[in-house]
Amino acid sequence: GQTPVFPRILGHEAGGIVESVGEGVTELAPGDHVLPVFTGECKECAHCKSEESNMCDLLRINVDRGVMIGDGQSRFTINGKPIFHFVGTSTFSEYTVIHVGCLAKINPEAPLDKVCILSCGISTGLGATLNVAKPKKGQTVAIFGLGAVGLAAMEGARLSGASRIIGVDLNPAKFEQAKKFGCTDFVNPKDHSKPVH
Repeated sequence: GQTPVFPRILGHEAGGIVESVGEGVTELAPGDHVLPVFTGECKECAHCKSEESNMCDLLRINVDRGVMIGDGQSRFTINGKPIFHFVGTSTFSEYTVIHVGCLAKINPEAPLDKVCILSCGISTGLGATLNVAKPKKGQTVAIFGLGAVGLAAMEGARLSGASRIIGVDLNPAKFEQAKKFGCTDFVNPKDHSKPVH
C-alpha cells in the first residue's frame, strides 16, 4: 500500500546518540541517548492527550511522506538529488534526521545494541496488550505470530495475569521460546484441516 517514493533510506528500529538539535528543541541535547519511534507524539493533539490512542495527528506513521514535516524537504541528498525519508526515522544510516516528537530519551547506561528493539518490536506488542487489549486477570489470550512483536504482546498478557496464553504460529520451533514469555498452549494452523476455534 505504499506510494513508491524512491530513492529512500529505510529503517525504523534503532538506538542512537543525539549529535545536534534544531532551533526550538528543548527536550533533547547533544549527547542524549534516544530511541526513534515512527509513531511520534506532538503532545498537543487529542490523540496524544488520550490514554486510548497514540495515533498523533501530526506525527502518526506515514509511509508515503518521505520528507520532514516542518518544511516538506528531505534532509538527505546524493549528488545534489534528494534521498527520501522513511516513516520519519530512516535508521539504516550512520546519521539521520528525526523530528523531536519521534525520539524517546533513554538512560545512557542502557546498551544501545540491546535496547534498540524497544523502539518498535517490544513497545508495539507490549503496548498493544497493556494499553489497547487490556486483558483482565484470569482471561485467555491468543497471540498470532510469535516474532518480536508477538512475544512482546505475550509478555503483556503474562504481566496482565492472563491464565491461558495461546501462541499461534506456523513454526513449531517458536513454542519453546514463547514459553519463556508465558505461552501456555501452542497452535500451528498447518496441523489442522478444519477450524480450531
